[in-house]
Amino acid sequence: MPSSVFSLEKRLFSPAVSAVDAVPLIFAFPNEYSVGITSLGYQVVWSILAQRADIEVSRLFTDVRESLPASAELMGFSLSWELDYVNVLDLLEDQHIPLRAQARTGAHPLVFGGGPVLTANPEPFAAFFDVILLGDGETLLHDFLDEYHRVRHADRSAQLKALAQVPGVYVPELYAVTYVDSSGPIASISPIDDDVPAIVKKQTYRGNVLSASTVVTEKAAWENIFMVEVVRSCPEMCRFCLASYLTLPFRAASIEASLMPAIERGLKATKRLGLLGASITQHPEFELLLDYLNQPQYDDVRLSMSSVRTNTVNQKLAETLVTHGSKSITIAIESGSQKVRDIINKKLDTDEIKVAAQQAKSGGLTSLKLYGMAGVPGEDEEDLAQTAALIIELKKQVPGLRLTLGCSTFVPKSHTPFQWYGVNPQADKRLKFLRKQLKPCGIDFRPESYSWSVIQALISRGDRRLADLLELTRGYGDTLGSYRRAFKALKGTLPPLDFYVHELWPLDQVLPWDHLEGPLPKATLVNHLAEARTHMVTSRQILSG
Repeated sequence: MPSSVFSLEKRLFSPAVSAVDAVPLIFAFPNEYSVGITSLGYQVVWSILAQRADIEVSRLFTDVRESLPASAELMGFSLSWELDYVNVLDLLEDQHIPLRAQARTGAHPLVFGGGPVLTANPEPFAAFFDVILLGDGETLLHDFLDEYHRVRHADRSAQLKALAQVPGVYVPELYAVTYVDSSGPIASISPIDDDVPAIVKKQTYRGNVLSASTVVTEKAAWENIFMVEVVRSCPEMCRFCLASYLTLPFRAASIEASLMPAIERGLKATKRLGLLGASITQHPEFELLLDYLNQPQYDDVRLSMSSVRTNTVNQKLAETLVTHGSKSITIAIESGSQKVRDIINKKLDTDEIKVAAQQAKSGGLTSLKLYGMAGVPGEDEEDLAQTAALIIELKKQVPGLRLTLGCSTFVPKSHTPFQWYGVNPQADKRLKFLRKQLKPCGIDFRPESYSWSVIQALISRGDRRLADLLELTRGYGDTLGSYRRAFKALKGTLPPLDFYVHELWPLDQVLPWDHLEGPLPKATLVNHLAEARTHMVTSRQILSG
């Protein structure tokens, strides 16, 4: 029974009692409950909504739901995986809401969305949302809701124009996009009226109290885990990395004001703790955090960590993980080639990778998981050979330590220096090369689907013309073949698949997100790209510009 799922939750906050005239709001996660309730972002936004007396929030997932209002005024989505757009459309239909924003009237709720996918590049999904929130929700969500209350009883058009004045609130229908031709690049993006901001700027929360779980449940994908955000963004700034560039600046949670109180609160509800962040071991007081967790009263706490920086792996870290029930640690090396690591600004040398493996074993860990990438701009076959050679050498140097290499295909991301590059069509062959080299050596090689990388690139560099394609593909399925079939059906109305996925875009080309300002200006990204190109001595890909 759905009600039993919600009854198993241990809530770590106190919801407000809704006021008589509270705004009825549906907050949806476009996937199953076990997935959505594991999302720290979804948890935090839900708790913010639930603690406002002027909002009456009900949760909706693809498999379960709370009691929903008969006439919701707002419907929000948290989108953290690109292909979940299918479920967004399904849930809109379920609530009898037109899929396209332009087809909605005052009788329908305003549909808003946020999360990493929409903040990075909302344009492929722009037709489906009335409002998109760009950036961190800590203050942006309150600003949005406060303004909605001010214009709550205005007509829909007036509401949207007023909301568009709030920094970080993007109303897609108030911006006109023109194209060089139907199958060419964008010619211009401009507001439809003078009183609409020309540029929408992503909002950044700059406090030192970061996010922590607001609910713990055995029905989460990570059962009974309490998650705490140790850092936000990453100081390394690898040139392909959306998690670093889009979330700048790097922020560390205060040990005393954020981490310790949150951990103490969470461990009253569970004995499983997860430390989150793109580079948690680069917290300036990480050693102090380890000392705190190594106190005797926490001996029975099971601890897990997201990927850590390779050159911060030491025996103390490994021993702490072992003491708290972990057998493995994860590091991102990206490549065994120093040239490639220089291209992407991965501040790491080969000896540091070897030391990390040795320290992991010395500290008692039995498994080391490494992340790599194929098809990086400037990479050649020799670089792949060096990756295979390094992993094989690690296997020999640290016998008994189980090695796993997870490897993805490079996918261009908006607001990064590599946003102008396409997916290397040779990447699939390079993944197969690595498998052939590593499998006979007893190394667990786990490549990410190349086909999924193609779809991811399509969406990450897509523009508004993809709305028709996404709707069509929804009926065909989620395979690469389904997307190719949809492109064929829509031929002449949008560029071919290769334009979005594989082509190297000129530096002067208008990008779909040029009217959406990230943390760094475009000129800075061009400079970072130029630095990368100085290392591409054997690259066959030359970016025009």
